[in-house]
Order: sequence, then structure tokens, then C-alpha cells
Amino acid sequence: MAVFIPEDKISEIKNAADIVDIVSEAVLLKKAGKNHIGLCPFHSEKTPSFTVSPDKQIFYCFGCGTGGNVFSFLMKQEGLSFPEAARVLGKRYGIDIPDRPLSPEQKRKISERESLFDINRRAMEFYHQALKDSGAGQVARAYLEKRGISQQTIDNFKLGYAREGWNHLLNFFLKKRISPVLLEKSGLILPKKNKSGYYDRFRNRILFPIFDASMQVVGFGGRVLDDSLPKYLNSPETMIYNKRRSLYGIQRAKEKCRSAGTVFIVEGYLDVIALHQHGVENSVATLGTALTPDHVRFLTRFADSMVLVYDSDDAGIRSAKRCIDTFWREHVDFRRQDVYREENADTHILVLPAGHDPDSYMFEKGPEMFLESAASAPGIITFLMNCAIDKHGLSTEGKVRIIKEMQAPLAAINDRVAQGLYIQKLAERLGIAENAISERVSQVSARITEKGFAYDGPPASADSANRSAVVKSASESRHSQMVDIGNRFERQIIAMMLQFPDIVPEIEKLDTLNYFDNKILKNIGETILASNLTSADRVSELMSRVDSQQKQTLIASLAMEDESWNRKGCLQLLGKFVENGQKLRDSGALEEQIRAAEKSNDHDLLIKLLNQKQKMAERSEKQKMAILSEK
Repeated sequence: MAVFIPEDKISEIKNAADIVDIVSEAVLLKKAGKNHIGLCPFHSEKTPSFTVSPDKQIFYCFGCGTGGNVFSFLMKQEGLSFPEAARVLGKRYGIDIPDRPLSPEQKRKISERESLFDINRRAMEFYHQALKDSGAGQVARAYLEKRGISQQTIDNFKLGYAREGWNHLLNFFLKKRISPVLLEKSGLILPKKNKSGYYDRFRNRILFPIFDASMQVVGFGGRVLDDSLPKYLNSPETMIYNKRRSLYGIQRAKEKCRSAGTVFIVEGYLDVIALHQHGVENSVATLGTALTPDHVRFLTRFADSMVLVYDSDDAGIRSAKRCIDTFWREHVDFRRQDVYREENADTHILVLPAGHDPDSYMFEKGPEMFLESAASAPGIITFLMNCAIDKHGLSTEGKVRIIKEMQAPLAAINDRVAQGLYIQKLAERLGIAENAISERVSQVSARITEKGFAYDGPPASADSANRSAVVKSASESRHSQMVDIGNRFERQIIAMMLQFPDIVPEIEKLDTLNYFDNKILKNIGETILASNLTSADRVSELMSRVDSQQKQTLIASLAMEDESWNRKGCLQLLGKFVENGQKLRDSGALEEQIRAAEKSNDHDLLIKLLNQKQKMAERSEKQKMAILSEK
């Protein structure tokens, strides 16, 4: 945003903002000692390496090497500029940020992204008001009432109505002098075929605003009031709306998901609304697409357990299998040994009784029966087993096909006990010997070890395997670069300055930084001295003073290291470092003198200097031996 934010307001935001609160909206955090840990939102991982320090108000991922303060987290997570991140935080914590008058050039540069959010918000209010107040909205209100949707739910989800007609919304925005070009980019209007103007995309439909997790409207879904087609019409993809990453209801569900530890995933707007209205508020829906890897990664920030809810018809079963494939390909917790134990499985498949979708089931059976059914829903392996038996039957030929279909999923289980239990279960259901199945599974296991795996049978493509390896390698490389920069002594001293600021005056007194070889670490040290860092909780403020993301990340890495500093230990380390630095300088000066003596053929001086070098080497060796004997 092209506005100036006063420095005192930035400081006020830093003091008010809590990084744990902010990060918790995007990452499922768990307390671990004095810090919080979770799965990194910036790279794919199965074991939590993302750490947040409430004391220092910083974050750091030990997997990919990304780190920073609350501002840099929002900037990276939401794709915001620093001023935009500051304004988001200011609004959250009730800190008024005055705007300086904008020049014409600044007005022109106001972000298109923010403009689209504003247009969608206004459109939502326009449609919502049309449903509530207009005479034309009566038929839409009657439809929602017939579906059992309460007025409270209408208000909670800001449901609306797009009236019959071609330009109601267009005229509303034209009166407000909003550019049709920008409206077209929002997806709310379309150009006429003859290029003579525009018309509204949504007409005579119930409107479902689609929010992101930050409560901003990113798009809309519209449903007809009769049986005409298409039944549903959604916003096109825009700068702010991507259906492969968006989930309907997430703005209301996220906190319930965190508290319950579980999320129910359905396929339709009205399914989510029915669940929420009946108290099952930890539920969301995909938007005209099957569950995607982006959805899965996003939801793991809010819940440990997922229940996929589907209709019992063929289309529902196909959707369930597609989503299982997504989970498998993403490897979301699928390599954890407890994932295949029914009582601990993180993903369950709930297929509703014939003739029901989540909407009808909730209204007819109620939330108690729904939750009971969900509690007994099978895990993924059992679900696949049930589907294979239903599909092929228990004839001899059917059993052969079932084993062929199940051998790859069974082979992917890396916990041998769990794998054995499932093989035993399948053998009992088919009435055949366990070793017949085990042999087939072992054959596939060998292929998995060599080439990787895709759930539906054949080995994963080389491209997929290579891509995973490259991503992992890149993540490890970035962290390694952060950890290995400079030498160990120099990194320790900067970590000491960040974690034990009481020693900073001694570092300045000994002129310690002048003995640094690494320019980046030396610059960070100089910034610490200049900022008068007096306590570890001011590390977040320090990050705002450095001039690169690399330095921010390095500060986060060193500040987050688990060290127990005391004054005596610090002084010993500094003493050794400064002494070594002085010796290196003396040695360097001596080498220069020796080269000069050689060049001038001054043999007497050369012998004297070489003797001096020998004595220095002997002293150094004695010191090394003394240190070793102490150990």
C-alpha cells in the first residue's frame, strides 16, 4: 500500500502483536518447552521443524531455514508488502495508522489485490441486502426457508441473492465510479460478445460468499432456485481466488477445528451450512474440485485428524478414492507408523447411507447420529479393502483382483506390525492364507523402495520422485547455508549477543568484531551494538533494522539455538576468540616479514624470523596439549 507509516506506530504494533497468535491462524502449534512447534507452512514436511519463540517474538524453521518476526511471517504467508503487513496487524490490535494524503501517482499504485478484496466485500453486502430487504428477494428467502436454513445462519454466512436481470450489480458499482475493467478482473461481470459493454455474471441465484481464513471475501458461488442448469456457478479464478487452495466455511471453522483437533471435509455449500447450523462447526467444503494437495497442507495447520464425508452413490465413492490418492501422493502423515492403526488413524472416510448427502442426513438424523457415524468411520486402508470387496466380490477371480488392488496400499505401510495386522485382516475376510498376500506385498515393497509409490498401483513417476528429492535437497541446502555461514566461533558469538545481551558491553570493549572474517556476521554484530540490544525479547525489533531477508533468517536461526549462557562461559569464549585473532594477525604480519627478508636476501633477519615462527608454533602446540589434558 502506497502510504507512509510512522516509526512510532511500527514500534507500537511490535509491542502489541503476539507472534504465537498470528502464526496460530496459519499453523497448528503445540507447546514444546518455552517454544511452540508445528509443521512449516513454507515447505512440505512430516515432522515439525517450525519453531515459534514467544519470548523473542520470532519464528524459525530448522527444515527450510526460513525465519523472521511477525511482520516477515505475514509478508511471506500472505504475499504482503511490509506496509500492508503493518496495517493488517494495526487493524487487529486496534492501533490507528494515520494516512498521509496520497498523491495522484500513489493513488494509481494502490494495489489491485486490495481493490479486488474491497469490490468483493461491497458485492457481498449488496447481495446480502438484496436477500434481506428487497421484494424481489422473497422467492430466495422462501427457498432457503424450505431448505431449513435459519435467519441466523443466513447472517453468519452472509448469504445473498442476485436478482433476475443483466446489470443490477454493474449499475451499483458504476454509480460508485468503480472501473468496469477492475470489475471484470474480479469475475463479477462479463464482457458482452459484441464488446459493447458488460453484464452481471450472477443472475437469479442464491449467493454464497467465499472467505479466506483472514475473513476476506475472495469469490462467490451461486445456486439456482429451480432445476435449471448449471445448478452451481462459481467465480472464475482471479488474483485473490484459487479454488484449489480455497475452502468454503474456513473462516468460521478454523477455531473449532483447532479446539476439536478434527475437520470434516464435505463437497457442497449447503452441506457445510447444514453442519454448522447443527453445531458441527469444524467443517469445510471444497469448491467445485476434488480435495487437492494445497487443501491438505492448509488444513494440517488447523487439525490433526480429517474426516472425508461423501454420498454413498458411485460419484461419492469415486470422489473418496480421488481424495485418498491426493493424501497418498502428498505423503501427509502416511509414513507415520500409527496412521494405519484404526484407533489412531488421522484420516477417516465417512460414506453416508444410501440417498443421503451431509445436508439431508443432518436435517433428518441430527448431529448426534452424524458424529456417531463419524466416530466409527473406517481408516483409509479398511475403506479401500471394503471398496475392493464390494467391487469384485468373493469369487475366486474376485479374490485375485482384490489382492492385486490392495497389494500397493499394504506395501506402503512402513510399520511391519501394522502391515501384518492388515494382511491378517484381509486374509480372514477373503478366507485365504496370510503368506499368499504377504508374498505379493513383499514384491511391491521392493518396487517402492527402489522407485517410490503411487496409491493406485504402479510406481510413482521418475519426475515425481525427482521433484520430491529436489525439494528436500533445496530445503536442507538452505538451512545448511544458514547454519554453516562463517566459522563456528563467530556464529557462537553472534548467538551469545542475541541470547545473552548482558555480554554485549564486553564484546564492544574487547573490539571482538574486528577479528571477524565473515562480513555478514560482522555486520549483524555491528547492528546489534548500534541498536543497544538490552534483552533477548528485542530480537524481533532488531530484525527490522537489518537490510536483507538473509540476515533476518540468520538472526532467527542463531537466536533460536538452545544454549545456556553464563557470564563466565561467555568471557572464556571471547578470550579464546580474541587471543586466536591476535595470534592470526601476528602470524600474518610475521609471514609478510619473512617474505620481505627472502626477497631482500637478508639471511640474518630471515633466520631470526624463522626462529620466532618456530617458537610461536611450539607455544601453540603446548596450548593444544594443555587443552586436551584438561578434557
